[in-house]
Amino acid sequence: MKVAVIGPGAMGCLFAAKLANSGTHTTLVDYRPDRASRLQKSGITVQEAGGTFTAKPTVLAHVPEGQHLVIVLTKAYSLKNLQFRDSSPILTLQNGLGNIETLCSMVGSARVLAGVTCEASTLLSEGHVKHVAAGPTIIGSWTSCPPKVAQEALDKAGFQVEVTEAPGQRVWEKVAINAAINPLTALIGVPNGKLLEMREVRQLMRDLVVETAKVAATEGYKFGYSLVERTEEVCRETADNISSMLQDVRAGKRTEIDAICGEVLRRAQLASLATPRTRVVWQLVKGLEQR
Repeated sequence: MKVAVIGPGAMGCLFAAKLANSGTHTTLVDYRPDRASRLQKSGITVQEAGGTFTAKPTVLAHVPEGQHLVIVLTKAYSLKNLQFRDSSPILTLQNGLGNIETLCSMVGSARVLAGVTCEASTLLSEGHVKHVAAGPTIIGSWTSCPPKVAQEALDKAGFQVEVTEAPGQRVWEKVAINAAINPLTALIGVPNGKLLEMREVRQLMRDLVVETAKVAATEGYKFGYSLVERTEEVCRETADNISSMLQDVRAGKRTEIDAICGEVLRRAQLASLATPRTRVVWQLVKGLEQR
């Protein structure tokens, strides 16, 4: 089986390394040829609780043809710049809203698989990641693309794979969690678990989840469980994790705030729904990006 993973960040490196380590012919796609060349030589090193391993996926600066599966783990704002040359099924596990619709407009919905991953990974240096916490990776067909190939590849690599008939529901759940945890960790500069230790910040996190859940409801997504409790559970499960947004802020990179809180704001405005706390954290993170 041939699988391409797009994005050399914390999650892309983790997925590419574990897929390659399982015997799958894996290609990691990095838009920067210079870094792709270095990663081809060095390989990808992953620190886990059980030890450290180094994998040697092929590393290219373009999406190769003839793949059985392409997994998109690049930043949301980079999606529109990608080029897909053949008819391979494409699985997006990106953060935020709007990625699935963008991908469908690029390749057609019949090739699109959508999902979320609860894996937690921190980029320590180029091609070197720490696998902070394991969690389920939930995938499903957006319209008619069979998920079997993706399920088999990820299961072989040791991921906890679940298949759902409602990937949109799971995407909104993760957006609600990310819209609360990510900007707050980025603004305060703390790992996920610390949010539970500060009373006022914890309350703000809860309020942000509630605002996002109300926006989701305007699009027909309802939750039969407490998203607030689920968000706090994620904080505990990934207590030592440095969120991707905080990693980006520390590295002086553009964050995914527009695809997360910004997209929640846009959809709230369409529904004439007030989301004042989401607006403030979006504005503050945008300010961090422009320092």
